[in-house]
Amino acid sequence: MDLFVCAGCGAELSVPVERVALPPEAHASNPHAWMPALMEPGTYAVDPDPWGRPWRHREEIGASEAAALGVYAPLYPVATGPRNMVVLAPGDTRGTRLLPERSGDSCLGVVAGDEPGLLCAGCGLGVGFREDDCGVWQTVRYDPGAVVRRSLGVPPPAAPVRPLPPVDPEGHWDVRWTAAAGTALARLLAASGGRALRLPAGLPTVMFGRAVERLLPAGPPFLTVGLAGPGLPRTDAGIVLVPADRRTGEPWRPAGEAVPVPLPAPVWARLAGAGETSPTPVSGTLPAQVVRDDYPHPDRPAYLFHPERSTLRRTLARMPEVRQPWLRALYDRL
Repeated sequence: MDLFVCAGCGAELSVPVERVALPPEAHASNPHAWMPALMEPGTYAVDPDPWGRPWRHREEIGASEAAALGVYAPLYPVATGPRNMVVLAPGDTRGTRLLPERSGDSCLGVVAGDEPGLLCAGCGLGVGFREDDCGVWQTVRYDPGAVVRRSLGVPPPAAPVRPLPPVDPEGHWDVRWTAAAGTALARLLAASGGRALRLPAGLPTVMFGRAVERLLPAGPPFLTVGLAGPGLPRTDAGIVLVPADRRTGEPWRPAGEAVPVPLPAPVWARLAGAGETSPTPVSGTLPAQVVRDDYPHPDRPAYLFHPERSTLRRTLARMPEVRQPWLRALYDRL
């Protein structure tokens, strides 16, 4: 577990938090809708990519400078702000004060502006940014140059993987699913080599089927996509959907030569057939073999699933493989 303190005066700026991988939905948005906190309580992530202002066009900065920023195809706009911003849930921060007047162009709340809008309450040092606006994940981002990470020498508590239902409490496709699908679809397309894909039946086809049919040629022959991971039998598929490690984001490694495409572990667990995922009683758990019949929402919304487009494009644009002519042509079709 770690603790963040002010680089200026040493005041504590967070509760003890565990480092985990940055969620794939971190750069997704849901226009004019309320968004919850991006990070789970008690966790933080480090965003390795440049974040925030100044924003520039890729053509303006040139291909070589864009590649140094991790962008290999046209992407509008390109963030050229600091790397390695520390991302936390707002409720896990301490000892700061907010200056709303430093917000950027927002709708109903606050977003990052030109100057840090969060200051250390002890010494007044600008330490980061608070975002809480419609369509934006609720986050605090600490500037890595303004805070110091202190290791507490205490191991984080065990965190069991809980399957994430694909439908949110309001009955819509969960944005965490659509963003995860956008990231995974980019990697599926790159792994396909431009060949037709045969997807597993069920939710994987719901997630990727329409996009694969639209973007890749029809088969046969097909390159088979399967599911792989802890507890699943070995598959002969050439590409496998696997869980990503919660802490590192690295994909679970299958035996053989199959290409792994990672998904967030809660999403993968649902695809792998976790079964019952409805809420349990406030006290205790459901008896064995008992299934609730009071689901708060339908199994699937009444509209089609669409991988989150901006996440798909952003992931592809940041993959060096997009420089291959066939994949670049596919990217331009998006």
